[in-house]
Amino acid sequence: MTDTHSHLYEPEFADDVHECIARAQQVGVRRIFLPNINAETVEPMLDLCRQYPKYLYPMLGLHPTDVRADFGSVLDQMEKRLQDPQHPYIAIGEVGLDYYWDKTYYSEQQTAFRRQVAWAEKFNLPLMIHSRAAFSELHAVLKDFKGHNLTGVFHCFSSSLQEAQKLLAFEGFMLGIGGVLTYKNAHLPEVLSHIPLSKIVLETDSPYLAPVPYRGKRNESAYVAEVRKTLSYIYKVSEDEVDCQTEANVNRIFTRAK
Repeated sequence: MTDTHSHLYEPEFADDVHECIARAQQVGVRRIFLPNINAETVEPMLDLCRQYPKYLYPMLGLHPTDVRADFGSVLDQMEKRLQDPQHPYIAIGEVGLDYYWDKTYYSEQQTAFRRQVAWAEKFNLPLMIHSRAAFSELHAVLKDFKGHNLTGVFHCFSSSLQEAQKLLAFEGFMLGIGGVLTYKNAHLPEVLSHIPLSKIVLETDSPYLAPVPYRGKRNESAYVAEVRKTLSYIYKVSEDEVDCQTEANVNRIFTRAK
């Protein structure tokens, strides 16, 4: 298993991050990918990755809810990091659009997202895309890049089959499936019954969205095993087969993390 989305550098893990990583290793998590959030989280993320080479892999990006009036200068500094031919980043992320709580920076979020999508093309890196209450706007931005050979993951997908089909029309992209899949009233199992396993990667979004039976607690990478178990039930295949297929999917997208 690979947890393709975990924020282990966040304060929620300050007291026991090494124990969390050990628990992930014990249940068979082979790699953990760390999406960045903002300028302040880059160095804590990189420091943690240095302690676990070839196990933790960093991404670089400005999360949409961290887009502020100064986003241009923040992106300038991030782009300088990407221009270093020895940079360690395996993807551009976590990027996207989020209008769920606040639309103050409505247009700025789209400008920031568009610029970071362009980085993915320029630096030949996949995207880790966040979308919340912003499907039409996100789809409109991505349409301008269709045919540009972009790849990536639509993180934390939990929407309708119609939206899944529209997103997967962008060839080279996968759906990131996490703990929401296990929730009692989730409609996601029905949606995934129409989506091939070849379009799925596993994730946790730790420390958020812990799966059943840990719902309401801090999430951690070891709990990705619960997502695998539920996918095994939905697709009527063994957990080993879920492992095999999702690992192949990850390797197809995240070529710098093989």
